[in-house]
Amino acid sequence: MNKAELIKDMVERSDLKKKDVEVALNAFLESVKESLVKEEKVQLVGFGTFEVRQRKAREGRNPRKPEEVIQIPESKAPVFKAGKALKEAVNAPKKTKKTKAKSKKKKK
Repeated sequence: MNKAELIKDMVERSDLKKKDVEVALNAFLESVKESLVKEEKVQLVGFGTFEVRQRKAREGRNPRKPEEVIQIPESKAPVFKAGKALKEAVNAPKKTKKTKAKSKKKKK
């Protein structure tokens, strides 16, 4: 699902207009981004947590020249950790619809 599909789905699930949903989603994304830039956690109970983790400097290899060792500098990485309710929803057994195949028999 991309952003446009998410907006469409949110419009269908709410009584909001597409433009209002788009503004709300953009505000949410901007708020999360600004919090992560400040290295603050964003916790949505039942859904998950967005946070920044520090990656240590390390050695790596150039995939085109495996004998070449390169230094990878330390960096910060945004991460998402799923909450308990989200994990349970994703891992819940899927409900399957049983449909009967219609047979097309010709009447004589």
